[in-house]
Amino acid sequence: MTNQNVVVSDSKSGINMSITVAVSNSSIFATTAQKPPPAPGGYISISRKKILKDLDVNGGWIESMRASSPTHVKSLPPTTTAAEDGADDHHNSWILHHPSALDMFDPIIQSSKGKQIVMFLDYDGTLSPIVADPDKAFMSEAMRKTVKKLARCFPTAIVSGRCRDKVYGFIRLGELYYAGSHGMDIKGPTKTSKLKKAVNQGLLFQPASEFLPMIDDVYEQLVEKMKSTPGAKVENNKFCISVHFRCVDEKEWNNLAHEVKSVVKEYPKLRLTQGRKVLEIRPTIKWDKGKALEFLLESLGYANCSDVFPIYIGDDRTDEDAFKVLREREQGFGILVSKIPKDTHASYSLQEPSEVMHFLQRLVQWKRPSLLRRHCRV
Repeated sequence: MTNQNVVVSDSKSGINMSITVAVSNSSIFATTAQKPPPAPGGYISISRKKILKDLDVNGGWIESMRASSPTHVKSLPPTTTAAEDGADDHHNSWILHHPSALDMFDPIIQSSKGKQIVMFLDYDGTLSPIVADPDKAFMSEAMRKTVKKLARCFPTAIVSGRCRDKVYGFIRLGELYYAGSHGMDIKGPTKTSKLKKAVNQGLLFQPASEFLPMIDDVYEQLVEKMKSTPGAKVENNKFCISVHFRCVDEKEWNNLAHEVKSVVKEYPKLRLTQGRKVLEIRPTIKWDKGKALEFLLESLGYANCSDVFPIYIGDDRTDEDAFKVLREREQGFGILVSKIPKDTHASYSLQEPSEVMHFLQRLVQWKRPSLLRRHCRV
């Protein structure tokens, strides 16, 4: 069994409820059966088939799509209503439980003392801003330089739902690990690193290779189906498919969802999930960004080490699998990039990619003096 979070929005109360859907599928390898800490709002384990049926009957796909695609935060006017005051209180309470990683930088560093920091970074919405055209999600040159410096200080991996080659094309740094397709396509650095445990240039791991012909078939069908939906974009991420609806009129979302499901239902070995204004089709194997994090830690030699400190930064629902793993391991922590409160397993928060860059720069600045001292002793 594997768990997937689905956000269901109650249109009358305006409350989002996070539900964990238990999905039966094949297992790549056995994992420890640890119970994650309870998240705000509570988690309920129900069958995937039942939740999908309920969503169909109640029009819940549209509410779920809205819930996973928050609008921009607007400033409150000088005079606010009781509802707005309540929303403000909720935001303050959420920040209290998920404080800014920048404000908590010193305590974070203190917690990592004597341990090897390993960095895991999502791409879209974390290193680059969310944009209307996914093909133009370019990171700034300042962010690229920051990530390059970061990789010189710590083993660093990019974990994205995008195709690995496409993410590499955006970043263009050979010293990183790249885990594309939600971790189903992992490749080690192409450049030699001074960090001994990060040198694994022969690493290539693709647990879903048998699904490639099926993914290609579904991609071709979806491209044809989406021609009738203005603004829809279908992206082949090699081991998964993304149907972006960021530029689709909300009135067309219901039709888009039904078109996608009409294709996916013919392929029981594939599953449909949601992200930020995107529907994603993935193999039903027990593999996600959390599994990718564990695999990379093992590849780096930190599988059962107590002296490792993983930091995972991401903005999407798919990153929750990695946040959850860190909670269960009781090592390191997750940072959610979001301007609005969300149910999350992350410990800290940052509001946008510019804050992510600032946090990474502070990590580099903190690490560099210790590297200089080490070189001086040699």
